Amino acid sequence: MRILVVEDDLEAAGFLVKGLADGGHSVDHAKDGHEGLEMGRDNAYDALVVDRMLPRRDGLSVIEELRRQGVNTPVLILSALDAVDDRVAGLRAGGDDYLTKPYAINELDARLQALVRRANPEHTAMQLQVGDLKLDLLKHKVWRGDSLINLQPREFRLLEYLMRHEGQVVTRTMLLENVWDYHFDPQTNVIDVQISRLRSKIDKAFDSAMLQTVRGAGYKLVDPASATEVE
Repeated sequence: MRILVVEDDLEAAGFLVKGLADGGHSVDHAKDGHEGLEMGRDNAYDALVVDRMLPRRDGLSVIEELRRQGVNTPVLILSALDAVDDRVAGLRAGGDDYLTKPYAINELDARLQALVRRANPEHTAMQLQVGDLKLDLLKHKVWRGDSLINLQPREFRLLEYLMRHEGQVVTRTMLLENVWDYHFDPQTNVIDVQISRLRSKIDKAFDSAMLQTVRGAGYKLVDPASATEVE
């Protein structure tokens, strides 16, 4: 998932960003309410995590303005205020869930995934499968046949994106924007390196290849039983 964290406490933000990134998510950070409003309005996120007490513009007014402008991205509100009236105010402002501090990062992650599943039917499938390759989003595990494959967070996100676009040519631009969050080509071989590493893990030890390079176009993931390999 691509997530925006709006939090002015840099230490708390760093903990949250790292925890979500370690869970395989792509995370942006806004340090105040004004920046959070602009980023939440101008970018496509799967979910927002918004602290209630923010400088320049408080969290509830950020959410209210996003909703007024037609942004329906699921929002999880973070706050030290735990009274019922505080939680009700957050939900009435347009928040979808409310989590009080201190919190466990795994609970926050699980709540975000639940929000996204409810808001986006395409995300309801927590298990993806192409041929004998299986990916479990909840357990964060991948198998090919009976073999468990260990992937790093970025490799996991890359594979998830390819599996969600099974049989389709995925361009470098698509990968940069959706897996690396680059809206420009950084002129590095980062994609080639990650594709090579992923291919070595999901294809090298098996009889048939699934991850194909389409020359001059990009890459695609295919079920070997129903496709012809492209060199």
